[in-house]
Amino acid sequence: GLVIDGRTLNVIFQGGLEEKFLALTKHCRSVLCCRSTPLQKSMVVKLVRRHLKVMTLSIGDGANDVSMIQAADVGIGISGQEGMQAVMASDFAISRFKHLKKLLLVHGHWCYARLAKMVIYFFYKNVNYVSLLFWYQFFCGFSGSTMIDYWQMIFFNLFFTSMPPLLFGVLDRDFSAETLLGLPELYKNGQ
Repeated sequence: GLVIDGRTLNVIFQGGLEEKFLALTKHCRSVLCCRSTPLQKSMVVKLVRRHLKVMTLSIGDGANDVSMIQAADVGIGISGQEGMQAVMASDFAISRFKHLKKLLLVHGHWCYARLAKMVIYFFYKNVNYVSLLFWYQFFCGFSGSTMIDYWQMIFFNLFFTSMPPLLFGVLDRDFSAETLLGLPELYKNGQ
């Protein structure tokens, strides 16, 4: 890991040493910026996103972390003594830092698996619907007449777009929370 302070970040950004800083960070599993300004925090996140082309995650607990959280792909706000500004600007909110492991390994895995299944589901739902309309046009001689009543089409989309995501969201869990916490490498299985 790398721990870097605000003064050193100031030297890096003003001296044009971004490339050397990134070369150093490539060898680290995590980089911690301490005693830095909100602008420096967001600049580090933007630098990593722009040059390394990786997904970034920022975690903060106060108003000074808002710009960093918004600059990242995924922002996590921790509600606490410093107020709720970070929580309001974040994608996900947790009450304590110790909940981060469960958020990433358990809920992140479940969300990833559910979204992958839902994308495939919606793709095939629309393919079936469009192919039905396509073959109907051959039957009616491409006259442009509608095969399905407007209300039936609304109820079809309402039922097949709302019910399966609700059921998947509530019932679909491929592994238990304990298994996912015990075997973090299962997160890469879906990728």
